[in-house]
This record gives sequence, C-alpha cells and structure tokens, in this order.
Amino acid sequence: MNNKRVALEWGKRTYVMGVINLTSDSFSGDGTLQFRDPIQYALKKAKQFLKDGADILDIGAESSRPGSKPISASIELGRLLPVLIALKKENINGIISIDTYKAEVARQCLENGADWINDIWGHKKDADLENILSQYRAPVILMHNRSKHSAVENNERLGASYQGAVYSNFMEEIKKDLLESVSIAYKAGINKENIILDPGIGFGKTVEQNLVLINRLDEIKALGFPILIGPSRKSFIGLILDLPIEERLEGTAACLAVGITRGADIVRVHDVKYMSRIVKITDALTR
Repeated sequence: MNNKRVALEWGKRTYVMGVINLTSDSFSGDGTLQFRDPIQYALKKAKQFLKDGADILDIGAESSRPGSKPISASIELGRLLPVLIALKKENINGIISIDTYKAEVARQCLENGADWINDIWGHKKDADLENILSQYRAPVILMHNRSKHSAVENNERLGASYQGAVYSNFMEEIKKDLLESVSIAYKAGINKENIILDPGIGFGKTVEQNLVLINRLDEIKALGFPILIGPSRKSFIGLILDLPIEERLEGTAACLAVGITRGADIVRVHDVKYMSRIVKITDALTR
C-alpha cells in the first residue's frame, strides 16, 4: 500500500490537486516549456502550490487541450523525469500524480518517485497500463472521456473546446463507462481502495452536459469511489460567462463549491491559492 494514499481520509475534507503542465501548448496558458529553465520553474511552482494549500501535484507532459497532438513516450519522459528527479532531491512533501495514459511512462515515473497515475482515458488507450499499476500497487484516477481530437470547436476569443459526444442517456452512460474502466482495473488486480473516479468535465461534453454532470455528481459518488473533478478554467465556463481563460477564476470557484456539496473529494485546479480558500469555506459549510 502506498503510504501517501493511506494518509487521505475520504469524507473528512476536500483535497486540492495543483496542475503543473510541462508543455508548451497547455490550454490554460501555464505550460512550463515557455520558460528559460522549465525544470526550475516547475520546481518553484510545485513548492508554491504546496505552500498555498495543495495536497497533490498533478504533473503532465502531454497536452490534452482540444486540437493538441499526441507526443511519444520518449518525449513525455524527457520532460517528466528531470522534474521528478528534482522534486525527489528537494524531498517534496506532497502526493505526486502523473497525468499519463502510457504504460511505459507510468512505469518509469513510478520508479522515480511518482505516487499516483492520472489516466484521462480510463484504461482504454494502453492495455498495459493497468498491469503496471497493479504491479506497483499505485493509486489511479480513472477519467471518463469520449472526446475526439478531430471533434473540436474553435472560438478565436474564448479558445477551443471539444464537441459534445452523442448520448442516449447521459448520466447512465457516464456511470456505465466509468464502471467499465473499474472492471478493467479489477481484472488486472488493482484494489478498489486504489481507484479514484473522474467524470471528465469538459471532455466530449456540451456546456449543458457539464452543468448536469456537476449538479448530479452525487450519482457518480454513489458508485462507491472517491471522486475528482477538474472544471478549472475550462471552456464551458468561458462560454457561459463570455470570458477568456485568464478571467475564469470566479466561474471555477462556483463549480468547485457546487461539486463539493455534491460529493467531490478532490478538486484539480490551476489557481491553487484562491481555490484552496474556496475549498476550506465550502468544507466548513458542508462537512
């Protein structure tokens, strides 16, 4: 059992996950590769996030923004491993989650200090990933995702967004897809206590569907797993408020507050300092 996993007490409070993008093309505009020394910048950001209230650092090296292009495992590892090694040297006191769906990337990251794997494809992209997670007894976030790289809508001012997938029964299909991911995990020998579910806000869902998902999050919670949500700065907030990415702080805060009241256990955010305050107040009101 991963000791950092045991430290989390589900239901006692909401945990904050800070996003660190080791990319040049992050939708949120905060990719570290745009800076002269991306490793030091990522290290500085990680320390600041933990100081500001983050419990978990979610580090990703392949952009999942609408219209982004996949990268090879070797490029992904070339970005991730130096940062992981730097974090290990600094003895960072926080859970380190790696945002990847590739088995080899997960294996090498878990060997070099990562604690969790955040799989945005819910075990449906790389058939070897669940075996790696089972071998290392690593916690995994399984996200719901029906987005397609080719199904993207572009808005010059507000940015790109994934087109909504077709559903005959939206919430029931979300739950069914998530349970399929859980079943894959179980068959590989991954324990229930190492599984976290993410309903995939913003991935292959319309504005209305994202709102339904947040409002009915308690139905996902009823599946019996800890729940992570990640509405931070996403396009549906921009479309509702008619605001660009850098002005979606309040919209993100509202989504988090409602999501927590509906059962979210972890919130994945870019603006850790401000969202940690929202989480504390919402927890004080609801828990």
